[in-house]
Amino acid sequence: MASVEKTGTGGLLFNPRTYEPTHLDARSRELMLKTIDFFETRGKQTLLEHDHQRVWYADFLEFVKENKVFSTLLTPAAEAGDNADKRWDASRICAFNEITGFYGLAYWYTWQVTILGLGPIWQSGNAEARRRAAELLDAGAIFAFGLSEKEHGADIYSTDMILTPEDSGAGGFRANGGKYYIGNGNLAGMVSVFGRRADVEGPDGYVFFAVDSQHPNYTLIKNIVDSQMFVSEFRIDDYPVTEADILHTGQAAFDAALNTVNVGKFNLGFASIGICEHAFYEAITHADNRVLYGTKVTDFVHVRRMLTDAWARLVAMKLFSDRSIEYFRAAGPDDRRYLLFNPITKMKVTTEGERVVTLLSDVIAAKGFEKDTYFDLAVRDIRALPRLEGTVHVNMALVLKFMANYLFNPAEYPAVPARRQAGDDEFLFRQGPTKGLSRIQFGPWRPIFESFADVPNVARFLAQADGLGALLATAPPDADQQKDLDFLLTLGQLFTLVPYGQLILEQAEHAGVDRDVIDQIFAVLVQDFSAYAVELHGMASTTEAQQAWARDQIRKPAVDADRFTRVWEQVRAHAGTYEMRA
Repeated sequence: MASVEKTGTGGLLFNPRTYEPTHLDARSRELMLKTIDFFETRGKQTLLEHDHQRVWYADFLEFVKENKVFSTLLTPAAEAGDNADKRWDASRICAFNEITGFYGLAYWYTWQVTILGLGPIWQSGNAEARRRAAELLDAGAIFAFGLSEKEHGADIYSTDMILTPEDSGAGGFRANGGKYYIGNGNLAGMVSVFGRRADVEGPDGYVFFAVDSQHPNYTLIKNIVDSQMFVSEFRIDDYPVTEADILHTGQAAFDAALNTVNVGKFNLGFASIGICEHAFYEAITHADNRVLYGTKVTDFVHVRRMLTDAWARLVAMKLFSDRSIEYFRAAGPDDRRYLLFNPITKMKVTTEGERVVTLLSDVIAAKGFEKDTYFDLAVRDIRALPRLEGTVHVNMALVLKFMANYLFNPAEYPAVPARRQAGDDEFLFRQGPTKGLSRIQFGPWRPIFESFADVPNVARFLAQADGLGALLATAPPDADQQKDLDFLLTLGQLFTLVPYGQLILEQAEHAGVDRDVIDQIFAVLVQDFSAYAVELHGMASTTEAQQAWARDQIRKPAVDADRFTRVWEQVRAHAGTYEMRA
């Protein structure tokens, strides 16, 4: 991620030409810059050919192995021995998410599912399994997370992966069953597999265990997608599971599954950011070089609006996500606020990524369909992130659990500092039970908005946010509406904008983002809040009181032509500043 200390256009978007990760230590900077150099040296033509021909990314994994990229970035300090460079550091993990996403979803994906596969292992009390994982990482191995099944998806209550105790009485099990949609399942050194014991009913029977994808009792059935990525279906038949393979049992296995998702799927938003950044450079450079009807395309009013809107949304995605890293790193048993910002990153940031690429598509137009553009990949891949790693609906249902305490029941917390210094985020592997989300409290949300009240569109958005509180206090969802997921999803979209805006402002304050950019971002958020209010108004179940509230929330953003011009100059300055080497 570009250094947050910069405040000009170069500091708000990642650009491989000017990337200066000064917030990272020397070894981390080396790995990020080497990764950029790998892709830039290999070039755009090879990147696109490998995508079009569905080439397995063996050269990238060889680079990872030679430079010990995954082992350095994904080995917690407790398993690192005397290697001081190894740790689980969310700051640099997210930087690598953004870089790999920038060059292609497939490269991010093999890294992402390795993180998921490691989650149950690093949370485990099985020292032998942890040692084996650290050795495999050091040797360049990738990992996989065997949770989903063809008939049940990620519904782990219904798993058909069955472990039967050995008849000999010597301990151990024989595992039988299949898993589906498992990234890296073709070559993973260890696959963390979720199942249940045949002889134990209920949650006490859950088991997380490790298998080897090259074992003769492991059958790789197929790659279920037409892609560079290997998203596997596999079966294991009478697979011998020994005590050394058991990672978790009972409720701890269930918790490990959900806590791994908390750790690993936070990465989705940063991949979306990387994709959008690359697509943005390609779109604005093309538009700025093109003349239609005697006019440069970037001089058309509607094009300026679309590019500025796309840029503002992208900068907002980055500001929110950067700040959410710090809540992750500050987490502990008494501060679990990250559990709200995590699903927002997975859901809101990724859907905003879709909106950004759609806006850019309207600018780049037919050029974006050409096979020699990165944009062609971006349009396809940006749609995957909100859908393939847990749907928007699932994450919104999770977000709603926090709404009452967030809005109405604040608690006092120490300030979360702006930091990127090296550190091992070891709490993520001892999160504990996954219950009690609705009891988690948050700090007061209004003060950061009030500190930016001189920014016109922040003030307008704050009035809308206060209005949401009034709605819930005076015309809350009735019993039927609380069972109506369609209604709740729209209500959840309105609520999500408030913590989204909060973290944007917190990060903008820390990074010194100028008021013009903040005003432009919140002009977008005011429009979005109004649009969701209109959507709520039109729902079949909305009461008259709720309709009246919705009508009152429709606000026009504060218009300032001079401010827009100043922001547009920042946006247009990106034209021609980056093009991937041929």
